[in-house]
Amino acid sequence: MDTNIIEKLDRIEKLLLEQQTMQKQVLNFNETCKYLELSQSHLYKLTSTGTIPHYKPNGKKIYFQREELDHWLLRNRMNSRDEIEQQAADYLIKKRAVKL
Repeated sequence: MDTNIIEKLDRIEKLLLEQQTMQKQVLNFNETCKYLELSQSHLYKLTSTGTIPHYKPNGKKIYFQREELDHWLLRNRMNSRDEIEQQAADYLIKKRAVKL
């Protein structure tokens, strides 16, 4: 019974630490890996190629701003089928209006 309580307390502690991390505005490298669900090697590749916005205040440790990561994640939006069909219909209407 004691081990069950200890396991539950460990899970609660882990969840509280994760929640605290998710409230931070500036994340370190490991926190960013967890936040983006990326491996360390992949995140290193993204930083070394300049693909992802990051900061190196002293030239060694890498930090990330959560808001910039969110913008980076949401780039290259893909339209839904309905949006594409609407754009096609608008284009055809406009094209016919020009020919008249």
